[in-house]
Amino acid sequence: MKFAAVLLSVAAVIQPAGAQEPAGAVQAASAAAATWLAMADEGKYADSWSQGASELRAAVSQEQWNAALRSARTPLGAVKSRKLASSRYTRSLPGAPDGHYVVLQYQTEFKARSSIETVIPMREADGSWKVSGYFIQ
Repeated sequence: MKFAAVLLSVAAVIQPAGAQEPAGAVQAASAAAATWLAMADEGKYADSWSQGASELRAAVSQEQWNAALRSARTPLGAVKSRKLASSRYTRSLPGAPDGHYVVLQYQTEFKARSSIETVIPMREADGSWKVSGYFIQ
């Protein structure tokens, strides 16, 4: 699916921004990502879209999101384990408006194979952190 390919290509070009991290940003973003990943793990793709960042919902319809996640996740099977491998705060990402982002990478063992999952929470206008991007390599 074209949408999934775009998501994967964006993850490949993320560059460090050298921005000062606001206090607690990585911790708050990680907590939001954990809640969001639990929805995705349970196959609650519609919920993951509706609980995603406003930028995510503006970029893709719920139907497109559901189809992209189903296509990417179903062949992998259930999550056996997931470990945070890296986290990085940034103010900019390719193709996204400037803002507050945390790029989280997880080493994930699915039933079918190991993968790197990249989850990108962003800080919304109300100060909450919500997932704006998700990629599987």
